[in-house]
Amino acid sequence: MRQRDLIDLLLLAAVWGGSFLFMRLAVPEFGPIALIELRVGLGALSLLPIAFLRGRLPIIARHWRAILVVGTLNAAVPFLLYAYAAQSLGAGFLSVANAVTPVWGAVVGWLWLKDKLPMTRALGLAVGFLGIVVLVWDKLDFRSGGTGLAVLASVSAPIFYGIAANWTKRFLSGVDALANATGSMVAASLVLLPFALATWPTTAISATAWQATIALAVICTGAAYIVFFRLIANVGPTGAVSVTFLVPIFGVLWGSWFLDEAVTPSILAGAGIILIGTALALGLMNPRRADSSKTL
Repeated sequence: MRQRDLIDLLLLAAVWGGSFLFMRLAVPEFGPIALIELRVGLGALSLLPIAFLRGRLPIIARHWRAILVVGTLNAAVPFLLYAYAAQSLGAGFLSVANAVTPVWGAVVGWLWLKDKLPMTRALGLAVGFLGIVVLVWDKLDFRSGGTGLAVLASVSAPIFYGIAANWTKRFLSGVDALANATGSMVAASLVLLPFALATWPTTAISATAWQATIALAVICTGAAYIVFFRLIANVGPTGAVSVTFLVPIFGVLWGSWFLDEAVTPSILAGAGIILIGTALALGLMNPRRADSSKTL
């Protein structure tokens, strides 16, 4: 991997790890729905000029039905689940829960598209799920004021990423990645718009919350996609997906540094087990069997 690609990989991990920090800062004032509407809406506005200049808008128009599904499953629903969870769970916890995304991608591909699942990858799925159990075990409190529902939301979000990845493979495999990203952000913003208008905050929003929201939309969504596309082009999908292993490091670091979040033994143990399982599920610990077609 070239030095520039390594820098891109670290930059992307730092930015995506920061997305959970920004959600934690902004969601108390905006609420989950309004916050995510702003995230996908402003993200779409940052991508649309690039898509227009590169002639991708006609492609989006031709595939709008399939892209609408991707926008709903890959942005609107999981982003909303994470924003809901961010009201009571830390950025570090959320970033670790997100790390299991490739595992769900493999599960859905196996069940739906009948993708081959070698023994090593099946073992990785089992290990990944064990990591989830370790991560959430001490937080599954469904009593009043407990975090049980937030935990369920955070561990459910990656399932939708897995479905969306396989939907893209099934129905949008020939569509340019920039067109997919731009179209999905536009679709997500349209899907969430009526709900956001109905729940828009009536009190004044602080400058800190606005700054966190703009950073979440422009940097963690729009700009991050561009870096991710560049990584896919330069090092391939398998190399690009390795960012999954770095995001929790930065998510835990930012949460601890800026929000004084405690780094508990369950977070550390869960993160380690999930990342080992993810590496096995992706075939990264068995390169000869790695399927280079897998993407996030």
